[in-house]
Amino acid sequence: MSAAGDRLQDTARRAALALPDVSHGYPFTPGLDVYKVAGKVFLIVTDDPDEQIITVKCEPEHARAQERGYASITPGRYLDKRHWISLGPGPGITERLVTDAVEDSYDLVAERLPRRDRPSAR
Repeated sequence: MSAAGDRLQDTARRAALALPDVSHGYPFTPGLDVYKVAGKVFLIVTDDPDEQIITVKCEPEHARAQERGYASITPGRYLDKRHWISLGPGPGITERLVTDAVEDSYDLVAERLPRRDRPSAR
């Protein structure tokens, strides 16, 4: 079952908040809910009801594969398009896919942190 935009955003928020040491807020603009681990961004949820997307960090090769596999996955908005993807509602965008994308993004960011700043194992 595909995730509608509001469910996509809610699923992403729940997945992010279930991870260790996550903070979030609106540091850029009121319409972008930004999730961080140790001060590093791993998820942006767009609050605009006309553009219900999330943006996550992704390995470049995996990002290109995701973009080819899903019409509503595009190069990341707002950030480096090689390392970030945006997911919108559409065919094949399931709650599991969204949760996996958020968790993978978190892991990519966390593993690049200095050892002293890494969150406890999840």
